[in-house]
Amino acid sequence: MKLVAIDLDGTLLSKDSTISGENVKAINEAQEQGHVITIATGRSLHDTKRILQNAGLECPMITGNGAVVFHEGNSLKNLVIPAIVLTEMQELLEKNHFYFEIYTNKGVFILQEGRDLLYKEIEGNQLKAIDFSLEQITTEIEIQYNQYGLQYFTDFQNIEFTELEVYKLFVLTFDMNKMVNLQGKLMGREDISLTNSGKAKLEIGHPETSKGNALLFFADYLGISIKETVTIGDNLNDLSMFEIAGTSIAMENAEEAVKKQSTYITTHHDENGVAEALRKYVLS
Repeated sequence: MKLVAIDLDGTLLSKDSTISGENVKAINEAQEQGHVITIATGRSLHDTKRILQNAGLECPMITGNGAVVFHEGNSLKNLVIPAIVLTEMQELLEKNHFYFEIYTNKGVFILQEGRDLLYKEIEGNQLKAIDFSLEQITTEIEIQYNQYGLQYFTDFQNIEFTELEVYKLFVLTFDMNKMVNLQGKLMGREDISLTNSGKAKLEIGHPETSKGNALLFFADYLGISIKETVTIGDNLNDLSMFEIAGTSIAMENAEEAVKKQSTYITTHHDENGVAEALRKYVLS
């Protein structure tokens, strides 16, 4: 029996943010052989649940980049950002006019006018520090607003987040100068974790949050040796899993750093790369 951790965006999900029939079939085949398939994503628990439900899949979930481990209807692990840190981060992001989302036990809190904020940032920059096409920008923005479990608000200051168990802050900016400045301010802090799943994205969590730590925790919970773990992914937030897994498989579309850390490379996420990886390296 193996524990297989599969990323969503750029990995299991096709370009239209759905799971292909071929990938679903391969996951079912792996489960029938007794392997444990877990989703390991930066997305929220609410969003991940609905994506799996729409595909007719039942799997354990590692969400929020490892902040939440969910199995058989229960949260086994829930790493919450301390209130004092959350307040500081929120004030910093608002002061510098960043678009950001707050991941909670009630879903993802998102600004109603967030689209306008992002497009205004681009217009104000006159594309000087923008390293993205308009098509890429539009796609990234729509992905955020198409998440399941969104809670729309006009002012984060009016929300009491203490009881909402915030486990992740997601920052999106297409202004690379702003991104570099923000990362410079936060780098090296021991009271948060930082990762990203794309150069326009920064994800802030509890200091112990990582997909790798969650994989270690879940493997131990299941009594599966880390040597018997397999991870499939494409981006930098998957590296912590690749560094510890017995076998790591990068997508054809993966970042070069991820490919270099991988044991194998499978096909593109839009070409059923997960199904190929499972059948080639997991299924007997």
